[in-house]
Formats: sequence, C-alpha cells, structure tokens
Amino acid sequence: MGLYDEFRFKPAAWLPHSELPLEELERVRSIRREDMEYTNENGYSVRVVLDPRACMVQDVFCRILMSDLHDTHLTMIFPNQWPAQYSAIAEMINKFNVSCRNVDAFAMDEWADEEGNVAPLTYGAGLGYSFLHHFYGRIREDLRPSIDHWHVHTNENKADGVYSRIIEDVSGGGVDVIYSATGWPGHTAFIDPRTKEFAADSLEEFCRLGSRIVEQTPLTISENSLFSPMGAAGDVWAVPPKSATIGPRDVVQAKERFEVHDHVNPDGSSWQKMVSRLELYGPISKECPASIMRLGKGTCYVSESLARPFGSWPCGVEDWQL
Repeated sequence: MGLYDEFRFKPAAWLPHSELPLEELERVRSIRREDMEYTNENGYSVRVVLDPRACMVQDVFCRILMSDLHDTHLTMIFPNQWPAQYSAIAEMINKFNVSCRNVDAFAMDEWADEEGNVAPLTYGAGLGYSFLHHFYGRIREDLRPSIDHWHVHTNENKADGVYSRIIEDVSGGGVDVIYSATGWPGHTAFIDPRTKEFAADSLEEFCRLGSRIVEQTPLTISENSLFSPMGAAGDVWAVPPKSATIGPRDVVQAKERFEVHDHVNPDGSSWQKMVSRLELYGPISKECPASIMRLGKGTCYVSESLARPFGSWPCGVEDWQL
C-alpha cells in the first residue's frame, strides 16, 4: 500500500519539488537498499557504507598526503561545521608529518545578518570560525601553509561572484574536489531552491551562477536549528537569516565531488532520508540544487542507517511503536 492510496493530497506549495507527481515521490521513497547503488553516465556513483564520514576523513587525508609526496597543488571546497572530522584529519597530518604547503582549502559558506553582513571570524557559531579553529588551527604550525591558503567568506569577498572568482583563480578554473552533504531542502552549501538570489530560467543558466549572499529558506533555518552550534534545540531564532555561499558554478566546475549522506538520530529518525533519495534518484533540477552533483564525476556515500526502508505509516502505528 502506498502513502497516498487512502488519503491523496498535494504537498504544501512552498516545498521544493511540490509539483512532482505523487507517483514520482512514491517511487524515490520506496527505493530499496539493494537498488540504491549505481554509477551514472557522468561517472557519479552512489555507495552505501557503514560510516560515510570515515570515508571522507580518509579521502581528505589521502589527497593531502599525495599533494605532499608528489609536490602538486591541491584545491578543495569543504562543508561546515564538521569539527570532529576536521580535527581527525589534522591529527593524522600531525602524526605522519604531512606538509600542507600545496593545499588551498575553501569554506563553502558562512552566516550573514539581515543586512547581508557576513559573520566575523570571532563568532563562535560561525562556519569560518569552525573551519579555521578545528581544521587549520589544529595542524602543526610547521606543516600548515600560510593562513591565506585557508579561504573563508568575508565582507570583502561577499559581492556576487567574487568568492567564485577567487576559487577559479586559485584552482585554475575549478577545485580538485568539493566535499558536501545535502540539506533538508536539497541544497549544497546555501544554494537553496526557489530563492530570488539563485533565480534562473534554465538549469544551464542556474549552473553558471556564482557565489553571493542569499536569504535562507524556512527548511534551511529549521535544519540548522537542530545542530549543536545553534543549541540543538530547534531554536530557529538563533539561526541568522542570510548566508554567504558558493554558487552552482563552483559545484559543476569541480573536477570531482564527494558527498556524505548520514544524518540519523539515535532513534532512527532523520530529516535527510527523503531529500537524499530525491537528490540521488529524482530529476536533476533547480528544485533540488544538490542534484547537480550528478552532472560530473563523484561519489555519494550513504550510510546503512539512512538506506533503511521508511516507516510503516500505511499500516498505522502499533502500540509498541509509540
């Protein structure tokens, strides 16, 4: 029995992909674990593993190690806030004496206030603060590059396309790898669907848009209110209303993409479960900006927990489930 068999309704109009046929929503919702892995014609793969974040830590460390051994330039875009993973990477760098002299690392986003003023690097809940404090700051001084190799959003580079041009200039056209994890509305960084700042008449035009200040959508604010920097308490009033972010152009110009889908609560609930399936198995569309990851080479690691079937709503809720 499908979700809409007994009570058929259209999702709220303000939701991304609200115009998708209900049958399409049901199709992606019902994808089984054994059918989740694939590689598409662009070289983008989905793999289901126990611990996607461990895979990310290994991948970052390996790339930095190779850049040291082969003395080659390495450019990377990173999500925030991931202090546990960044501090683990820094620990391995220090333990094995790996030089980061060739690395240029970019934070993908940062908070901004209602006027578009970017959060200062002293802001404890800031994304740039975490990126510098938990990653760059934990790398031994003799192994890390000068601070200008760890790039963050500021008021000086917040104008449309400026941060993207810095990425292009430093990387020679596009970073070697971008690391990401899709958000509740299907965003990468703060590239939210249906925002006026990322309005475009076609997917091709959308993919040409660069960095900018953007107003966050209600789903993005709700998601971030659940994370520890904002108190992990659903305190939506603690989340700044705007943000500075990379653009779709920075995603599609990256030589490789590395995604992590693994947000699951201890009780098995997850806000990421459905949007992960929409991104990976739904249409490539502006309605789910993260779906443009599938336009190029990359891998999305999905946790076994996130790959489990959805709940048993069609059959009702039994007493033992309450």
